[in-house]
Amino acid sequence: MKTPNIIFMMADDMGIGDLGCCGAEKIPTPNMDRLAKEGMRFTDAHSSSAVCTPSRYSVMTGRYCWRTRLKKFVIGGFGAPLIEPERETLGSLCKKAGYTTAAIGKWHMGFTWYDKTGAPLQVPECDALDVDGFYVDYVRGISGGPTELGFDYYYGIAGSLDMPPYVLIENDQMVELPDREKEVYYNQQRRGLQMPGFKDEEVDVTFAKKAAAYIEEQAGSEQPFFLYMTPASPHRPCDIRPEFVKDKSDAGDRGDMVVLFDWMVGQVLGALDRTGQAENTLIVVTSDNGARVVCANGEDYGHKANSIYRGQKADIWDGGHREPFLVRWPGVVEPDTTTGALACLSDFFATVGDIVGQDASCAEDSISLLPVLKGEQAVTRETLIHHSGFGMFSLRKGDWKLVLGSGSGGFTEPVGEISEHAGQLYNLKDDPSEQTNLWNEHAGIVRRLKDEFVDLMT
Repeated sequence: MKTPNIIFMMADDMGIGDLGCCGAEKIPTPNMDRLAKEGMRFTDAHSSSAVCTPSRYSVMTGRYCWRTRLKKFVIGGFGAPLIEPERETLGSLCKKAGYTTAAIGKWHMGFTWYDKTGAPLQVPECDALDVDGFYVDYVRGISGGPTELGFDYYYGIAGSLDMPPYVLIENDQMVELPDREKEVYYNQQRRGLQMPGFKDEEVDVTFAKKAAAYIEEQAGSEQPFFLYMTPASPHRPCDIRPEFVKDKSDAGDRGDMVVLFDWMVGQVLGALDRTGQAENTLIVVTSDNGARVVCANGEDYGHKANSIYRGQKADIWDGGHREPFLVRWPGVVEPDTTTGALACLSDFFATVGDIVGQDASCAEDSISLLPVLKGEQAVTRETLIHHSGFGMFSLRKGDWKLVLGSGSGGFTEPVGEISEHAGQLYNLKDDPSEQTNLWNEHAGIVRRLKDEFVDLMT
């Protein structure tokens, strides 16, 4: 079989309960439902972290992010590069196999910015999110980003749409220089500069157009392509949705932003269909972490964004990191199939390595899902480490989940404390919503899982 084109689409804060094919009733997602019908849907797939920067690092490198300097939470829009210059990435892995590569959308893994003296920007401890960037030399551009990490082309934004700089970046330069304070601040947006004419509601629409154009440009080429596409939706602020998706859901403005992401999936599928490339393209659609359970107005509209799973974005419970994961690969993946195989987004790295014939052993936390996709094997991974927004760990093995601490470790109260001596133990087969803590009832299992956790951390 000809080496396939590869597209990886990752939403921002979309929960497993947001998709119609996963049970959502208040949000129409026809394009993702189509993918599920034409491919495989994973029911036990997870991000390595319950927040976005570390999750994205794991996707791009096949490694747990707690192995880096970032031990909790995320970096800001002016955060320094998190990926080491010598580190193999999905982009460089594919380039070695002869692919042309592009990254379109939210990066959020850091750039080197420069101040007006020409010195690299010194970001405060923990890459604080309150850096406004008024003293940055935008004329000089950036370094340390996708074009130095294996991607031929990049178009996107530095962080999320709730943080500066409010500017589009092409390769290593600003599309236009940010020369004014942001003209309109939406819910939860931080102070900073914007480029002329920057409109939040047009950002994802522009990404979709860029992605479709890139796919169309590859038509007829002998060279396969890899597209890493990471929209900003449905992450807050949700009140920036474009007019054409307003009130398209019954789940408020956040629900409409899920509709926007689904529309973007449709734009990608349409470009593949128009150019005759669909039959030789592997496409994955997923999310970087769990959803926030309510909109900015505090309403959930009766919609369960994380399905039956406890918690939300940032939490150590499954609502923080259990992800939708859809894979379509005509001729390889059996249509309309479901798998309960335990999977992590970091596994995409080793999977791509298997597909393109490149050594992926540098990605020590990645296990190839290719046998599952081919229907040759039901399970490839036995254990998985989860990491919450505030740095709480858990270990999943089979039906058991061990949490080293009390509370959520994230946004849900009680947040609790990290601890090796008091924690949580759940049997996910009997208790998928993590309601009954069995820590005190199964000391032997706790001890065995703690020992295994220590071994895996080394």
